[in-house]
Amino acid sequence: MKADYQRIIQSYWDNTTSIPSFVNGQFVYGTGEEVVIHDAHTGLERLSYPDADEAIIATADAASAEAGKAWWSLTAQVRGQIMQRIGAKIRENLEDLALVECYSANKPIRDAKVEVLKVAEMFEYYAGWTDKLHGEVIPVPTSHLNYVKYEPLGTVLQITPWNAPIFTCGWQLAPAIAAGNAVILKPSELTPVSSLLVAVLADEAGVPKGLINVIAGYGHTAGQMAIKQAKIRKIVFVGSPATGKRIAVSAAEQGIPCVLELGGKSANIVFDDADLELAAKGAQAAIFSGAGQSCVSGSRLLVQESIYDRFCEAVAQASKQFIIGDPSDAQTQIGPIHNLKQYQHVNHMLTVAQQEGAVLLENGHPGVDKSEGYYVAPSLLKGANNMACAQEEIFGPVVVAIPFKDEDDAIAIANDSKFGLAGAVWTKDVGRAHRVADQVKAGTFWINSYKTIHVSSPFGGYGESGYGRSSGLEALREYSEVKSVWVETARTPAANFGYSANLE
Repeated sequence: MKADYQRIIQSYWDNTTSIPSFVNGQFVYGTGEEVVIHDAHTGLERLSYPDADEAIIATADAASAEAGKAWWSLTAQVRGQIMQRIGAKIRENLEDLALVECYSANKPIRDAKVEVLKVAEMFEYYAGWTDKLHGEVIPVPTSHLNYVKYEPLGTVLQITPWNAPIFTCGWQLAPAIAAGNAVILKPSELTPVSSLLVAVLADEAGVPKGLINVIAGYGHTAGQMAIKQAKIRKIVFVGSPATGKRIAVSAAEQGIPCVLELGGKSANIVFDDADLELAAKGAQAAIFSGAGQSCVSGSRLLVQESIYDRFCEAVAQASKQFIIGDPSDAQTQIGPIHNLKQYQHVNHMLTVAQQEGAVLLENGHPGVDKSEGYYVAPSLLKGANNMACAQEEIFGPVVVAIPFKDEDDAIAIANDSKFGLAGAVWTKDVGRAHRVADQVKAGTFWINSYKTIHVSSPFGGYGESGYGRSSGLEALREYSEVKSVWVETARTPAANFGYSANLE
């Protein structure tokens, strides 16, 4: 796979052992500290590249300002047509983009292909919105015509994570440019490559040069420089709660509003009247797909007491059937933990959980070789909601199963969390399903399913899972300024507080 990756990269830039930024339609290398990237499958160093510097940020700032004006000067129909072409180019380059995502994000190739197609769909979906961002006329109780317009903010800074780099790239870029904005995108320093390629394809599709700038570098250097030095009108951050809080503080100091999409500890609730076979499959998919490296993972499995032991045992035993290994293998279902820091965190949380009294059901797996790579076997802990494993985000293939007595108890446990990103309920009782959905505090909630999201539906969290929404029509509102215009229509205005002037 490495040879194919190098072949693809060489078609964009020459140096396959380094990574540039893409600013004002050109590749440019930074001069900062070396960023080192390791291969999660082997644990070996893969490459390094220089962090973006102040000059790159300054160029991106100036370029985005000019490109934003050029983009907004186009008709809405033309902007939509260009966005459709971006979607088409992503589809044309499906295999290459998926391979790059697999190699750089350590994501199983079959999952990478699905996510690339979803990115194409994101641009196509928002392309259809560009000429439908209608204003409103408000029937005010005066002689005025009052109408509301939605206008672009200007330049938006978007900071995306390592767990789903190309997906979150499209998820953020598409609504931002559909609403007329320019973007400075700062992906994780560990996974900038697929975002760089999306920006190049957008450039080829006809967006003004500088409309989409991708900065390869650290958040605490390049990201903070962009916040403090560029003319940013809004920040969108996807990542950990700890980093999100630091971003919010820096943004507040500059008077910049934010959308924060942070962590989760989502409750996946199974009642004893559910289709238990379907619920067990759903529970596995909710936490083990993507090696649990998803903010919406069903990392708390709430199971009614009457079925608790047998349901937990069934989920734990079935998890051994997953194919775990090299992400480039088409048969692989679960790949490694993305990086060493996260790998150490997951293993630490497993150790702490058992020290607190949680019971780890057999988590050995024939596909996990602990001698190399950052692999963690799918693991089920039987525990309580007051344990660290149930309150803190693990971000790995680890689920804590918690027993509950009845409906009220399940809702109370589900809401006993600082997070509120997602949740689910499995039951055949329709009334109960809706009652639970109404009372669990979460931005996304599923009934008898898990983890389905779509660009057309709003996504975001409650509590420490963040604020604002990053998809659906709501995202376009997040990326827009609202202007109220008042036009006097009366021949003689009712209120005249001025003195008559002799203009003869």
